[in-house]
Amino acid sequence: MKTTLLKPENYTRSPWKNGGGVFTDIADAHCADAPVKDWDSLLWRFASTPIVAPGPFSYMPGIDRLQMVVGGRGLMLKARGQEFDEREPFKTVRFTGELEIVTELEAGPVEVVNLMARRGAVAIELAALREPGDRHLFAGTHLVYAACGDCGIRLDGADFAIPDGSTLRVEPSEASKLALISGLAVLGSIQVVG
Repeated sequence: MKTTLLKPENYTRSPWKNGGGVFTDIADAHCADAPVKDWDSLLWRFASTPIVAPGPFSYMPGIDRLQMVVGGRGLMLKARGQEFDEREPFKTVRFTGELEIVTELEAGPVEVVNLMARRGAVAIELAALREPGDRHLFAGTHLVYAACGDCGIRLDGADFAIPDGSTLRVEPSEASKLALISGLAVLGSIQVVG
């Protein structure tokens, strides 16, 4: 199993596709043969971003999105005939990049984590780890993000400390076991299927 600690000082920044804000890019992957790493070549991206004012989401055809509030509260996503309730933190919502979504902020700015993936090529999951206990990891890529202070995890019997704001990238080649020992973490899981 390969593990890599990703530190906040090494994260990159990129504009939202619609230019309305800035992502903190924690980890991503693009098509291997793409001449340029851009939205068209994106396979998946794990990122955080503040939402400080109500407004539209970017139009991202062919992209599936998972999102979770990790700071603040009161976020609602509204699309024609649909609502996605993120007013409570650490609740995952799933939607497609084609939806015309507008945000509403009921209690001021929020910080969210996004996991985005090319539909049909990558399967994704996003979950909050708040309670101790075992989770089974499939072979693929898993990102354990310490969104709210330091946290500790155990991977197949080995303990890892993840400082606040850092991310442990875990790439098991076979099914593995993860347990939260302390703190709170966000787990993004990515499996290439295409």
